[in-house]
Amino acid sequence: MPYCPVRYLKVTLITGSFVAIFIAVLLQGGLFVRLDAALAAFTMQPYVPDLHRPVQYPLFLFFAFAIAWTTIDIPRNSLKAVVAAGALLQIISLVWVLRLLGIFFSPFPSMLAIVLSFCAGIIYSRSEAGSRKRVLRQVLGDRVSTKTFYALLNSSAPLNLEGERREVSIIVCEIFNHDDLEAALSAPDYVALTNSFRRNAGDFLVERGGYLDECDGESLRVVFGAPLPNEDHARTACEAALALTERLDEVNAECHGIWKQMFDFRIGVNSGDMVVAAYGSRRLGTLSVAGEPVEFARRLCRANLIYGSRILLGTNTFQEAESAIEVRPMELIQRYEDGSREEIYELLALRDVLSFEDLERRDLFWQGVIYYREQLWDDALGLFHSARSSSGADGPVEFYIRRIEQLRIGTPSLDWTSARL
Repeated sequence: MPYCPVRYLKVTLITGSFVAIFIAVLLQGGLFVRLDAALAAFTMQPYVPDLHRPVQYPLFLFFAFAIAWTTIDIPRNSLKAVVAAGALLQIISLVWVLRLLGIFFSPFPSMLAIVLSFCAGIIYSRSEAGSRKRVLRQVLGDRVSTKTFYALLNSSAPLNLEGERREVSIIVCEIFNHDDLEAALSAPDYVALTNSFRRNAGDFLVERGGYLDECDGESLRVVFGAPLPNEDHARTACEAALALTERLDEVNAECHGIWKQMFDFRIGVNSGDMVVAAYGSRRLGTLSVAGEPVEFARRLCRANLIYGSRILLGTNTFQEAESAIEVRPMELIQRYEDGSREEIYELLALRDVLSFEDLERRDLFWQGVIYYREQLWDDALGLFHSARSSSGADGPVEFYIRRIEQLRIGTPSLDWTSARL
């Protein structure tokens, strides 16, 4: 039952069973007789002990389990009390309605079941396990899928919201032609088009198991591997990024049909050790991630503008997902101040998806990059020309051809550092 709070269902069954057994013992012991006689005298009705006992069992059994369930499952205490009070009023009303029909009804077993189940539910809901749903709603909201939410709710692992280091993957997706869109569209149309990006991209990644960490007017950031642990977070993030490009291409086609405009989106994916915690105040607190790998994912996203690519990966992501994806090397960049260099990659497709022609072009590009780094300009240029696609422009190929031509004439080329990403 992936979408059922199994933890709360078990507690409900235990609570309801204990309450029902306790009331059944009281009923069989005749402990409600005096109360029933007093009520019959007050309502001026004849009372025959044990006459309506068979009717009592299904009623108090129902209320024992129903009130236990609602009290445990509903996050807000005020709403819990409203439900319990409403049930009590219904029982009291039933006494007077049946009196008008000349039928005596004893409310005491059902009322006691309501009170006991409510009290037991309140006590449990104040425990760490019982408050888990309320806490999850508070820090996660609707930023995770229903499946993920209930997986977290039913998990036996304790919630660590004070901060922990965890290996996760980040997807950053950003629109880079905001100024052009704003100038070409009216304000309502501009908002509608950019909202179509946020809504489709955010919902799409969340349903694939991601946590929507940030979503503003220009970009969104989604975490894989937190808050729900996922050992294959890098592979999952790569699969999601590739699928997202297809989805956003469809959205772009719809936007072009309506507004004659499309958004220019790029994606960066990075994996690393990050601090996962609930940040913020009581009024505005939410789960988030922090650390240099988060910022590097954003830099990767923006670096696509330099290379003409759509999805760039960090080294950690490539190493963890290598067996499931096809990539080509983009550049060795200086990521840290110690001067060490790190490879970044363009994500092409999932493994065993590319055609023979595409694989051949990838290998030509890869060899061209090797010659380029050895400063064998002619050999590199020949390979990059051979790697050109007949079906359309290939941004990274054109980038390296242009860079070699610039280096030959001594013109400084735009690179990772000069772009100030």
